[in-house]
Amino acid sequence: MPTPAQSAIETAKTRGTQSFVYILSLCWHRPSLVAIELAWRWLLGIPLLAVLAFTSLRIWSQTAAQIRTTGLFDFSLQFPLNGALSIAETWQILRAPILHALAWLVPVAVGAASVAAAIGRNAVLRRYRPSLPWKPAVGIALQLLRLSALCLTFAIWFRAIQGAANFALASASPTDVAQGEPNLVLYCALVIVISLGIFTVWALLSWVFSIAPLLAVLENRTIGASLARSLRLGPLTGKLVEINLVMGIVKIALIVLAMVFSATPLPFEDVVHGTTLYAWWAVVSVLYLIASDFFQVARVVAFVELWGLALQADAPSARRD
Repeated sequence: MPTPAQSAIETAKTRGTQSFVYILSLCWHRPSLVAIELAWRWLLGIPLLAVLAFTSLRIWSQTAAQIRTTGLFDFSLQFPLNGALSIAETWQILRAPILHALAWLVPVAVGAASVAAAIGRNAVLRRYRPSLPWKPAVGIALQLLRLSALCLTFAIWFRAIQGAANFALASASPTDVAQGEPNLVLYCALVIVISLGIFTVWALLSWVFSIAPLLAVLENRTIGASLARSLRLGPLTGKLVEINLVMGIVKIALIVLAMVFSATPLPFEDVVHGTTLYAWWAVVSVLYLIASDFFQVARVVAFVELWGLALQADAPSARRD
């Protein structure tokens, strides 16, 4: 017998977005799902932010005197090349301590995030469907693959941007080279093309890594079988693409709303300033994170329900065969 959410989806199956509205209503009436999502994300995020803050302050205390000599704090948009030179000098100062910190911080963060995401997401699924199995080990491995691929993508993007800068310098005219001016138009064009290209590739690859941990729990599969199954979702792919498109629009809308609310007190800076302004920004940030996690839960629940409907659709054909 289909669940209430599946029945709702059946009544609106002509449009994936219509079914998603029912999923949002279902998640709104199941606050425990969002509470679990918030718990595992914040139990990971708060200590991680504390470690990042402590590490950043330590690096700043070691390099502050040198950075002040670069002219970074006198940056002006009227002289962008001077500002770029100051940023380059600042990076040369910060490069060694930042890379040293990242050498131990990234593996620790990736490992902790993999464990927290696997356990937390499995807990959300079991809260929604208690009959689902408990498979944190497979989830940890799949989350580790996903985060490792994300880190690799960032590393490739960073190296590609450096290559674009070197190419823009090499292709500058002799007059510009003599004046120390790179080909900024070419560099900006390369940055846009490279960023869009890498983002598109990641969007295609991340689909596999995002769905595989859910399939490992829903279908009780191994690591390899979950990755293979995520590539063969059949008709389910179209609905998921539509829902992910809606989620992307929602994410952008949330960011815009957060920016608008953050800027609301600025016309009253004579009255709202200092601690009050920082407190307002903190409240807006917390509300944004809660809303973002709510829609993350909704996307997971939507996949679970669509997956269940897909199994029901395949069952009659399997019996006929």
